[in-house]
Amino acid sequence: MTTTGRQARIGVALAGGGPLGAIYEIGALVALDEALLGVDLAACDVYVGVSAGAFLAAGLANGIAPREMHRMLVDSDGDDDPFEPGRLLHPAWPEYRRRVAAAPALLLGAARAYLEAARHRGFFESFLRLARAIPTGVFDPAGIAAYLERVLSVPGRTDDFRELRRRLYVVATDLDTCEAVAFGSPGWDDVPISRAVQASAALPGLYPPVPIRGRHFVDGALMKTLHGSAALQQGARLLLCVNALVPFDARVAARAGTRASVEALVDGGLPIVLSQAFRAIIHSRMQAGMGRYRNEFPEADVLLFEPDRGDAEMFYSNPFSYSERRRLSEHAYRHTRAELRRRASELAPILARHGITLDRAGLADVDRRLDPAPRHHRGHRGAASSRQLERALHDIERALGSRRPG
Repeated sequence: MTTTGRQARIGVALAGGGPLGAIYEIGALVALDEALLGVDLAACDVYVGVSAGAFLAAGLANGIAPREMHRMLVDSDGDDDPFEPGRLLHPAWPEYRRRVAAAPALLLGAARAYLEAARHRGFFESFLRLARAIPTGVFDPAGIAAYLERVLSVPGRTDDFRELRRRLYVVATDLDTCEAVAFGSPGWDDVPISRAVQASAALPGLYPPVPIRGRHFVDGALMKTLHGSAALQQGARLLLCVNALVPFDARVAARAGTRASVEALVDGGLPIVLSQAFRAIIHSRMQAGMGRYRNEFPEADVLLFEPDRGDAEMFYSNPFSYSERRRLSEHAYRHTRAELRRRASELAPILARHGITLDRAGLADVDRRLDPAPRHHRGHRGAASSRQLERALHDIERALGSRRPG
């Protein structure tokens, strides 16, 4: 499917959320790809990605199917080039060295300022300039870009926006102006996709800003959560949105019979409190954006898929654990399928307007799993072979039993 010379018809917009969000979105995308008959999520017309969602959008725009992304990023221990979560936690040594080298001059300048104006300027005010020696990020995101660059170097894929058969927009924020820049748009399509994704995922405090053309870019979610308007402005009539981060509601979890890890969020310490605050901010902003989409693009259908507010498993998951990654992607897969069943009467007429039907027969199988194979007592090589066989059988079954029109 190519968008050359015509407007986009179907788009996909993926929000951020760090490694946790990416893992959840992979499971959700596999569920959607299986259940929506008449559309291939790896062959839509336009893609928009922010932060972690940019990584996945780049894969989809290159024709990498959601289940293949699951194999590459979640179930990757049998691959020649497995994705290791440690890539996300490599210290930002260049940034550390640069800041340390600047420290002596900053200290000398602060001391001089204090001595010259001690009566008018306090100690802390004079030495405030030492804050410039603090690194702007803890971890180096270059490993993310390098991995994506290798993935996109495979024949049939590209790291160049201009060579894609489909439109791709990767959104980052200019740190100096707070301007949202959509890489892939005219004037910004010569930046490598991997570099654009690195910029879009540079969450301030965790990763240093990424320099591109003399400007410094950080996480695209600083201005908007989803940036779905980039696809709608290209004429998308159906926009499928996946957001992984929602604020946690302990009361909803309690009514559902889910036990949270702590009695109250405050008992979880600073990381839990900050996580809740961050989720609340970006989610409220996204809800406002969804309202604007309805007003500004009334001819388009925008469908959002995200976790429940009472999803304690999503809120407390550790994405850096292999077992957690598999469990979380499985959780997202099953939750999305359950949501499709629950919303079937609402979604069916909307999807029908775009030539898409719900695979109700497939969705009726409430026991279907993303990865049905047990993992205990299996060797490394045997596990990889078993998964390959499982995927092949699944693809054959899907082709015979769920053939898609068009």
